[in-house]
Amino acid sequence: MQTLKEPPLRIAMLAPISWRTPPRHYGPWELVTSLLTEALVARGVDVTLFATLDSITAGKLAGVCPRPYSEDPTIDAKVWELLHVSHVFERASEFDLIHNQADFVPLAFSRLVDTPIVTTIHGLSSERIVPVFKRYDDRVSYVAISDADRHADLRYAATIHHGLSLDEFPFDPRGGEDLLFFGRIHPDKGAAEAIETAARVGRRLVMAGIVQDQHYYEHLVAPAVDGTNVVYDGPVGGEKRTRMLGAARALLHLINFDEPFGLSVIEAMACGTPVIACNRGSMRELVEHGVTGFLVDSVDDAVDAVARLHEIDRRACRAAIAARFTVDQMADRYLSLYRSLLG
Repeated sequence: MQTLKEPPLRIAMLAPISWRTPPRHYGPWELVTSLLTEALVARGVDVTLFATLDSITAGKLAGVCPRPYSEDPTIDAKVWELLHVSHVFERASEFDLIHNQADFVPLAFSRLVDTPIVTTIHGLSSERIVPVFKRYDDRVSYVAISDADRHADLRYAATIHHGLSLDEFPFDPRGGEDLLFFGRIHPDKGAAEAIETAARVGRRLVMAGIVQDQHYYEHLVAPAVDGTNVVYDGPVGGEKRTRMLGAARALLHLINFDEPFGLSVIEAMACGTPVIACNRGSMRELVEHGVTGFLVDSVDDAVDAVARLHEIDRRACRAAIAARFTVDQMADRYLSLYRSLLG
C-alpha cells in the first residue's frame, strides 16, 4: 500500500525592512533571518520570505517595500513597516505558521488571524516596549536569543542561540598582531574603551561598523583615528569582513550594555580569533573564560587579558562554534519548535 507523502511545512518568514535580507554589510536581524530561511528551505520547508523586494532567497520572496529604509531616505519607515506587516497577515491563511523576526509591531495583528505565530525577540530596546510583548504572550510563542535576555515578565517557548555557516568563515590558525573592534560605533558597544585598551597595550586597533551615534563618533572615536595606530574602515561585508575577523589577535567587545547576543563574537571565534568581552548580558553564554577568550569587568582587566592571549588556542575557538553555534543547529531547533507548536 502506497503511503501519502506529508506536505512540507508552509512558513511565512517576516523579516525587518531596515536592511536588505541578507544585508549587504550591517543588519544582524536580517542576517539571522536569511540564514534561518535558507537552512529551512534546504530542509524541504516551504518558506515565503516577506522582506524588501531587493532581498535574495532560495525560497519564495514576497514584499511590498522596494528598498530598505536605512539605505534609502525616501522610504518612510513607519508607512512601509505597516504595509509590510499587514501584507503577511492578509495572507496568513496560506501558511501553517508565521515566524516574526520584525520586533513588536506584528504582535498587534496576532489576534486577527488563527495562524500560529512565533516571534524571535532580538533584544528589548527599552522597558517601554515590554507591555506590548506582555499583552500578547498568551497568543504568540516567544523565542529568546540567549538565556540572559529573557525578561522576567514574559513567557518563552524556547531559547535558541543564533548560528552561522562555518563554511563562510575560514579558519585562520595564526591571526595577526592587531586588535579588532567590530560593531556599531555607539556608546553601548564600547568603541572608546577598545581605543583606550589598544593604546595602553601598544597595539594597532582596526575598527569596522556603522556610525550609529554621530556625536560619540566625532568626540571619542574620530580624534583617535589616525590611519596608523587606529584604522577605521566603516561598514564591512563579504570576504573583507571574514578576512578582518580572522586576521586579528583578538576581538575587543567591551560593551556597556547587557547585549542580547553578539554575532561578531561568534563570527570572530569561528575564524579562530579569541574575544575579550565585558562580562555582561549573553557574553558568558558565548565566551568560555580562559578557553575561547576572556570575560572582563573593566579596561584594566582588558589590558591584562591582552597580555594573556598567548594562552588561547585558536583551534579551541573554532571548535566551540562548531559544537554550539552553527546554522544547522539553529535551524533544527526552530524546526523542532514549529512542529511542537503545530502538534
